[in-house]
Amino acid sequence: MKFLLNLYLPAADLPGEGFDHAEFLAAAGQAGELISAHAFADPSISAVARARDGVVTVTEGPYLQTSDQVVGQYVVDCESRARAVELATLIAGGLGGVEIRPLMDSAGMEM
Repeated sequence: MKFLLNLYLPAADLPGEGFDHAEFLAAAGQAGELISAHAFADPSISAVARARDGVVTVTEGPYLQTSDQVVGQYVVDCESRARAVELATLIAGGLGGVEIRPLMDSAGMEM
């Protein structure tokens, strides 16, 4: 099963650089579970496209005005949800949280 691990950080702590994920990378890498990893740019330089009543508008800046922002993600392929949660606990320290979300294919089936 594939899971997306979204990494959240309080907006006051941005940019989210310099986290030590060595333990996570070693565990997921050695087990062959790490598929990809992405660090995100500062949300202040993002843009959002929205459609309302058939009109598309583009606004600058982060989509959510919240205290936590997504700063990166890992995609892992684990035997179970419990294993994905176990891996997430290895990187949760120092972050605002790690969201563990199953990935689905275009037919809506878990991958």
